[in-house]
Amino acid sequence: MAYQDHSKKRYTWPDLVVIEFLTAVALTIILLVWALLVNAPLLEVANPGMSENPSKAPWYFVGLQELLVYFDPWIAGVMIPFIIIVSLVMIPYLDNNPRGIGHYTYSQRRFAVTHFIIGFSMWWILIGIGYFLRGPNWQFYWPWESWGAVKGVEEHLWSPPPWAGVTGLIAYLTLGMILPAIIQRGLYRRFGTFRYIIVMSILLMMYLVPIKILLRLLFHIRYILVTRWFNI
Repeated sequence: MAYQDHSKKRYTWPDLVVIEFLTAVALTIILLVWALLVNAPLLEVANPGMSENPSKAPWYFVGLQELLVYFDPWIAGVMIPFIIIVSLVMIPYLDNNPRGIGHYTYSQRRFAVTHFIIGFSMWWILIGIGYFLRGPNWQFYWPWESWGAVKGVEEHLWSPPPWAGVTGLIAYLTLGMILPAIIQRGLYRRFGTFRYIIVMSILLMMYLVPIKILLRLLFHIRYILVTRWFNI
C-alpha cells in the first residue's frame, strides 16, 4: 500500500493547472490591494542638469551595476549575463541524471540543486548589496552607517603582475578540474569527459565571481589579471 501511494500519479489537468490558476488569482488580488494601499516611491521630476547620487538602476539590474565595481564594464555587463543565459540553456543537455524526473527532489539531485541554489543566492546577494548598502558615489555603507558620512574613493587598490595573475588563474582552473574528479569519482563517470569539462568550466567561472569580490574586499586587489585588451 505504501508503494502504491508513493507512486500514485498526478495529472497536469486538473490537479496542477487548477492549483496554478488559484495561485495566480491570489497573487493578482494581493498585488492589486498592495498597489491601492501603498504609495509608489516616486521622486521629484528628473533634472537633466543634476544626476541623482547614488544613481541606481531598477532593482533587477542593480546586481549588474554592483558587478561593475569588481569587473570591467564589458565583462560585468555583457560576458557574465551571456554566460549565465547560455549555461541555463545548456542545463537540459548537460544533466544526464535519470533520477528525479517528474518531481522535485534534493536527495537524488544534490549536485545540481546545491550549485543552482548557490548561484541563485549569489545574484540576490549582489542585488541586496547594490540596493541597500551602496550610498553616495557608490561607496559601501553598513545599514547602521549614515549616508551623510562622506567616504573617500578607494585609492589603495593594486593588481598583481601579469605572470602572477596568469599563474593563479591556471592553478585555479587546473585544480578545479582535477580535484572534483578525484574526490568524487562517480561525478566524472556520470558526466563523461566532454560533459564534465563543460560543467566544471561553468562552475569555475561562476565561483570566480565571489572569489574576485572577496579578493577586492579583503586584499584590495583590483584585478587578478591585467592585459592590454581586458582585465579580470
